[in-house]
Amino acid sequence: MATNLAEKLRQGTTKSHSMAENVSFVKSFLGGVVDKKSYRTLVANLYFVYSAIEEEMQKNHLHPSISLIYFPELNRKQSLEKDLYYYYGEDWKILVKPSLVTQTYVDRIHEIGSHQPELLISHAYTRYMGDLSGGQILKNIAKNAMQLSCDDGTEFYIFRDIANEKDFKKMYRNSLDSISITDSQISLVISEANVAFNLNMKMFQELNSNIVKIMLMLLSNAINSFRSKI
Repeated sequence: MATNLAEKLRQGTTKSHSMAENVSFVKSFLGGVVDKKSYRTLVANLYFVYSAIEEEMQKNHLHPSISLIYFPELNRKQSLEKDLYYYYGEDWKILVKPSLVTQTYVDRIHEIGSHQPELLISHAYTRYMGDLSGGQILKNIAKNAMQLSCDDGTEFYIFRDIANEKDFKKMYRNSLDSISITDSQISLVISEANVAFNLNMKMFQELNSNIVKIMLMLLSNAINSFRSKI
């Protein structure tokens, strides 16, 4: 029996989704203001998050709540590794570490993977569906803002094993709706999805200070340029 889980997740996270989009870092990014140092920090944090998600999804891929949405072609870890090599060089593994919020996020994923695997639905849905929905737009913004050539530094947004992202999202939503899950479990999954959005929001907020520094620098440069013309 279909549970309409996909739509319930969408409706149940609308407020959290809107709040995440209004974090200064996200608004600046969407506006085309992207600081390479802040961005590579975000890439590093996402690497640890996706490593945790993909490890736990693989461990639990036979679980009845996970098997229907276990799609290795969604995995982002290897793509993020390529981006980290681009931004940090060959020593990236010893140069990057998770931020405090990111570590909390990672610990949460491992905890539910061990004790409540069905809640991995929430984290997979929150990250992968967002990536598929806005990936190309964000990729183009990043490339233009940081003047990147080819796909260097933007592998994260490229799903090379998915031929048609629109068709894949439809199939994924159907798979969500086919999961055998109780009403009480659905409530927990929606609640956990909001936790995931909140953790993402806090991860973005950690980057706000760098955005503020950029805006102040731009303002200072503009003032100095104006003064030089007086």
